[in-house]
Order: sequence, then C-alpha cells, then structure tokens
Amino acid sequence: MSGEAFEIFLAAPPGLEAVLADEARAAGFDVTGEVPGGVTVQGGWPEVWRANLVLRGAGRVLARIGGFRAMHLAQLDKRARKFPWGDVLRADVPVKVEASCHASRIYHDKAAQQRVERALAEELGVTVDAKASLRVMVRIEDDFCTFSVDTSGEPLHRRGHKEAVGKAPMRETLAALFLRQCGYDGSETVVDPMCGSGTFVIEAAEMAAGLHPGRSRRFAFEDLAGFDPQAWAEMKQVPSVGTEMVFHGSDRDAGAVKSAAANAERAGVAAFTRFEQMAVSDRMAPDGPPGLVMVNPPYGGRIGNKKLLYALYGALGKTLKERFSGWRVGIVTSEGGLAKATGLTFKPGGAPVPHGGLKVKLYQTGPLP
Repeated sequence: MSGEAFEIFLAAPPGLEAVLADEARAAGFDVTGEVPGGVTVQGGWPEVWRANLVLRGAGRVLARIGGFRAMHLAQLDKRARKFPWGDVLRADVPVKVEASCHASRIYHDKAAQQRVERALAEELGVTVDAKASLRVMVRIEDDFCTFSVDTSGEPLHRRGHKEAVGKAPMRETLAALFLRQCGYDGSETVVDPMCGSGTFVIEAAEMAAGLHPGRSRRFAFEDLAGFDPQAWAEMKQVPSVGTEMVFHGSDRDAGAVKSAAANAERAGVAAFTRFEQMAVSDRMAPDGPPGLVMVNPPYGGRIGNKKLLYALYGALGKTLKERFSGWRVGIVTSEGGLAKATGLTFKPGGAPVPHGGLKVKLYQTGPLP
C-alpha cells in the first residue's frame, strides 16, 4: 500500500457530524470537511487503521481509493477495467459490490454495479459474492464515479466485547458521541441511574482508562493488499493507563444489572465499574467530586403508558435535584415534554438524531445547584 494521502470518510449519525469531527481533530486526524452523514479526513492507510482502532463515534471508515468521470456504461466498463484494483484488493479475497447513482447520465444502479463486478472478476480475478464481508462501493454523482472500500467490515459500534444487550440498546458509537457532546473527556466519573446493558458507563470507563474501542475485534482492512500485520500489531500496543475513578450504573431490572456487569467484565473495565439493582428514587451520588449523570430513560416508542413515563421522569428529576448538586446531567429522549417533566433547566436542545426508528435529542444541564 502506497504512502500517498487520499480521502477517508468517517460515517456519523445524522445530526452528530460536528461532534465526530471534533473527536477526529482531537485524535490528530486531518479533518477536511463535514457532510451529511459523515466527516472527511485526509490520510494514508495507517490513518485508516488508526481511525478504525481509536475513534469512538465513527460508524464506519471508508477509504476513497480513486475515481474518474463516466458519462455512459461503456465508458464506466472501460475505465473500471483499467483501474489499479490490485493496489488495494487481493485476488483471493471475495468482494461485494454496491452501487448508487445520483444526478448522472448513468442512472441505473444495478447496471453500474454489474459493470464494476465484471471488471473486478475479469481483470483482477477476484470472486464477486453478495455475501462477502469486504465491500467495494461505487458512487456515481454528477457523472463522476468514485470507488470506496469499507475498511471496517462489521459496523464499528460492535466493539467485540459486548454480548448482552437490553430491549432498546443504544449503540456504543452513539453513546460515545452523546458523552462527548456533554463535554466528557474521561477526567470525571459518570453515573447512569437507568443503565440497561451499561453502554454509557462502560464507554466512559474505557475513555478514562485509555482503552481503544477497536482493541478486541477484527477489521476488513486486514484482508486488503499490502496490509502489514506487524505494523498493525505495533499500532494496537498502547498500554491502558487505568483510572482511580469508579463509574456507576444502576437499574431496577436485575437482568439488566447482571448483563451490564458481564459486559464490563468482557470490556476489561470491571475493576472500576459498579452496577447495582435499585430504583431511580434510591440512587445516591457516589462519594467524591461531582461528575456527569448520563441517562437514556425509556420513552414513548419503547413503553406504551405515557402517564407512567411522566412519573418516572419526575422521579429522576427529583432525585437529581436533591442529591446531585454540582453534577451535570445529560438525558437522551425522543420527547421534549418528558425531558421537561424532570423539572431540570436544560441548555438549548441538540440536533435530532435517528435512534431505534425514532428521533432523539440530547438535553443537558450545567452543574446542578
């Protein structure tokens, strides 16, 4: 793989592109733009590997491996055959091709896909298989054809160490971005009084301990031409700094608490996380300086009875106001009325973000009086 820089696309949940761009900049990436659904950075293959390994908020990492102008299918066919596929793909690793066409003279996705599949099969000798885990993506927009490779494979929220999930789990990538939106940087403790499978608590603990989110899993880029296993192994060898802090989760459901503790164990953060079974009204602030209360309570789309929900949010607000003086609060919910039922004073709401078929927003406070 050459050392030349190219465009790398980091997929983000719509509404949180700026938060991911901020994370990428803080991690030392050369951010070149924010677009709907993602962030663009410039870099080479080492940056592709590192983005998959260290970025908590990215859903996927796509490498833009090249492109050309194509006005019609014959031109696409001819130029796709001349494209240097062997610089990136291996003939012995099957690929899946996906195509999309927008505002172009080539408007038939399936026809474009077939031309590229044929070029790959006949020129490189690669097997094209709709079930292959390695994806080549073809995007034709304004008559320009861009080729990308999905270097992640499995979506990046699948960290590789979380098995047990609750009824409406929040993806780790989304949880990490909401934490970051609350100004969380790993230097304070986090409490989640409705922790479910423990996502917020585990993400925060990993950040504080300096653990890379991609440390436990495999990536699609390991099957690309020129991949250097030794260099990759060295990149992954970043010792955990550990933390003196303890991160707290609680839930009234015993099964959720058990799952969260098991997930923390697999993630390697069991030593500095505590999960307990209790109602919101029984939650006390832990000893030590104030930190962040981060919670994704049930909302309309997940539980039917609205009256019960308003009472639950009211109990949450009462507990936080009475016992969490000096703490900041972040609440993720689909309905502003439910957030208002807490009686807390929120900053202007964040952008609506798709989650579980609904649009949710982050409501956050300053330090509570």
